[in-house]
This record gives sequence, C-alpha cells and structure tokens, in this order.
Amino acid sequence: MSAGRAPRIPRILSIAGTDPTGGAGIQADLKSIAATGGYGMAVVTALVAQNTRGVRSVHTPPAGFLREQLEAVGDDVGIDAVKIGMLGSTDLTQTVDAWLAEAGVPAVVLDPVMIATSGDRLLDDGAEAALRQLLHRVDLVTPNLPELAVLVQEPVAESWDCALAQGKRLSAAYGVKVLVKGGHLAGDRCPDALVDAGAADPLVLQVQAPRVDTVNTHGTGCSMSAAMATFHARLGRWDQALTATKAWLQEALENADELDVGAGHGPVHHFHGVWERGLEPLPAAGTVQEPVKETPPVEAAGPHTGALWEQTAAVRTEINELDFVRDLGSGKLNREAFDFYLAQDALYLRGYARALARASELAPAFEEQVFWARAAYDALATEMELHTSWLPETGAAGRGASPGPVTRGYLQHLLGSADGAGPVRGAHEYERLVGALLPCFWVYADVGARLSGTNHSGHPYAEWLNTYSDPAFNESTAAAVRILERVLDRSAEDVRELTRSAFRESTHREYEFFAAGAGES
Repeated sequence: MSAGRAPRIPRILSIAGTDPTGGAGIQADLKSIAATGGYGMAVVTALVAQNTRGVRSVHTPPAGFLREQLEAVGDDVGIDAVKIGMLGSTDLTQTVDAWLAEAGVPAVVLDPVMIATSGDRLLDDGAEAALRQLLHRVDLVTPNLPELAVLVQEPVAESWDCALAQGKRLSAAYGVKVLVKGGHLAGDRCPDALVDAGAADPLVLQVQAPRVDTVNTHGTGCSMSAAMATFHARLGRWDQALTATKAWLQEALENADELDVGAGHGPVHHFHGVWERGLEPLPAAGTVQEPVKETPPVEAAGPHTGALWEQTAAVRTEINELDFVRDLGSGKLNREAFDFYLAQDALYLRGYARALARASELAPAFEEQVFWARAAYDALATEMELHTSWLPETGAAGRGASPGPVTRGYLQHLLGSADGAGPVRGAHEYERLVGALLPCFWVYADVGARLSGTNHSGHPYAEWLNTYSDPAFNESTAAAVRILERVLDRSAEDVRELTRSAFRESTHREYEFFAAGAGES
C-alpha cells in the first residue's frame, strides 16, 4: 500500500431474497454492509412479497438467471466476502455451490434460511440436502437455534450449554465455523459464541449483551451475518469480527424504536451509529479489536458504578493502546518484559492482599466481610501460584526483586506505605479502600476480555490470558462491583467523592503498572 493511501473498502456480495419494506433480506444486507464499512453488491435469489407482518408470496427466477447474475458480478468486480441468505430450492443452492467452487472468494458466510417464523420448514428434503452440501464450501454458518437443530437433526436447544454443544457438533461434522446465537433463549442477556471444532479450544469466543426490549427485530439474522462478512473482510479475523458485530447490532437494536416502519415487527436501526458519530475506524487486521460500542465483560451494578466506568473510559483506552498490552495479546511481548511485570505484580499482590484483609476487617456487613476475606486468600494463593509457575527463580513472593517506583506508588495509595505494612487510617477508611481496590478487579477483567479472542493453546502467555478472562474471575469482579455500588449508594456526597477519587486514582495507577512493564511510563 502506498504511503498515505486509505485502506481499500471491502467489496461484499449478498446472495439472498428481497424484502420490499427494507428490513430483511438483501435490503438489510446492503444496509448492514454499508453501516459497517463495506461496499455492498447484491445477487437476487428470490423476489419476496412481504412486509413487517409476514410473507405473502415468493417468485423464484430460474437458476440460469441466478448464474448469469453471479458471473456478471464476478467477471467485473473483485469480491472480498460473500454473504448467502435465502436460497429456497435445490437448483438455486447447487448453482451457488458450483459458482463458489470456481470463484475463489476469500470468505463466505451462510445464514441458512430454513425455518419460518411460524416454525414451518421452508425447504424440502432435496433443498435441505443441497444446503448441507453447501456447508462444506463456506467458512462460517450463522443459524438461529431452530435452524441449528435442523442441521444437527436434534430437538431445539432449550439452554445455552445445549446450543453450544450442538454448535460444536455441527462444526465438527462439516468442518465449518459456527456462530451460535442465543437470541431465541429466555433471559435478560443474549449470548453469542464463535465455535470451531478444529481449534484447540472449540469455544473460540463468547460475547453477550443485555436483551433489548423491542418488537423491532425483523431481519436481525440477515443483518448480523452481513456484518460478520464485512467486519471479517476489514479485520481478517472471525473473533474480532464477532466482537465488532455484536457491539454494532446491539446499538442497532437499542435504537430500533426510533424508526417507524410497519405495524408488525419492524427493522433494526442499521445506521444509528453512523448517523450519530460517522463510521468509526477499526485497527489494522491482526491487532487487538476495539469494539464499536463498549460492552464491558462485567457491567456496572447501578448508576454510581456506571458513572465511574464512564469517567475512567479514557484511561482504559490508553491501557488498551499500550504496546505492552497489545503485544501481550498477540504473543509478541518480550519475555524479559513479561517477567519484570510478573515479578512486580507478585510484590504488589502481597500488599494488595493486606488491603483486602483490611477491607474485610472494616466491612459493616457479613457478606462483605466474607467476600474481601476470600479475595485476600485468592490474591495470596491462587494468583501467587500462577506467578510461581512463571517465575521459578524469583518466586511468587518476589525473592530476588524489589518494588519499582510504580509498585511502591500503588501500594502507598492503597495502604499508606511502600511495602503495604501500614494502612491509611481515618474517617471513612472503608469507603475509600473499596474505591481503591476495585480497579484491580474491573480493569483486569476488561483487559482479559479484550485479549481473550487472541488466545489459543500455543499462545506463550495463554495461562495469564486464561486467568483474567475466566468466568470465575468475572463473577468475583461482579460481586466487588455490587459492593462498590452499595457503598456509593448509602454514602453522603462528600464520602462518595472520596470513594470515586480513590477509584479514579487506582485506575490511573493500573495504567502506570502496565506501562512500566515495557518502559512506556
């Protein structure tokens, strides 16, 4: 690429049916592609008379005309990714299959349109067989739960674990990556997962977001698969594509009610983010993906913690942009830099454990006393064991190393002395201490979640990445955030500010700690 030239806009081809109201099918695909940064093209498989209330009739052009459309595009325009939606018949499915065999498209996403909203099967046995054959030709398949059940020939999954298991079986059977979608399940959160049976860990990436209370969900599957194709063409990685797609679609759903389209299930608001902020740039392929809209792995427990999370957003962005953090995720981090970081972290954990124990001593409620006491044990036992395995010569207690200026400063902030021997005493000590302790939970959970998509069995720092993206660590972090919310809620405003100030200071010191690992402070 020549200096100063902008990256090429990816060219994405949608092969699907139409929706005259614009919420699903090719119309939704083209909106999704444009909203996520691609140039959309379309080959029509079926002309559908439908609206937000349902489908009235379908006209299917001959398979020969479908082939002519495909060749017309392929003969003239480079194609960076293909998204396939409604096919409908054996002939059309086989036509697309044959064209893909010759076209050499870099990435293919299949959204298998097989089940009507009523639950009726849309494909006859021959068309289903042709679709199964097509699975061998695609890179990613994005079925909803009823479609997933048909493809693995099992009952529809009634739990997330069952859905994941079906996704793994489908992936293994056809050698294809599967996007397992939890939108059909009950609950206040919607999980999605990228599953690849050929990977060392078949559960490549799992993301979730709050369920949006809206009837305007028409075309959600079409939109998600088109966005996955586009983001993959831009980023080169399916895990990063899922992170970006989830954030974009969540915003589109949250703002769907702004549109006034139809009397039934209306469309999502594909362009809300673009209209509000413009198209946001993404990092180059292979770098750590920043979501279009941040959805933390551990969410705020209420308005007070939510405001604090927003107030420290800039510092967290700086943390994620550090070369140390990026190289840690990619595995390129110098081992000497990592060993220095771990040795300092081991020394820090001794003082941090004292701070946790002090919080347990001061806590006014039994539940909080128990939580902080367990956290102190974990800091000394569980995480120190990790450091011992990494640093057999210096050991988890930091033998052979001394606290650097950043470590001493952090401990001074927590406990009032560089070695963590003496706590900061005074009025509202507990409230200040809770604020100071929380970033070591919440920031690490955030970094762990952001880097989890880069992890694999051969990653040189896989053990560290596993520790801070582990669901158990997220659960512990969520419990700590709930305590912080309660502390802020029951305190007077001057005490709240004391707590908030301690939280902000610790967040900044987390930045300094990561930066010191690679000499960036």
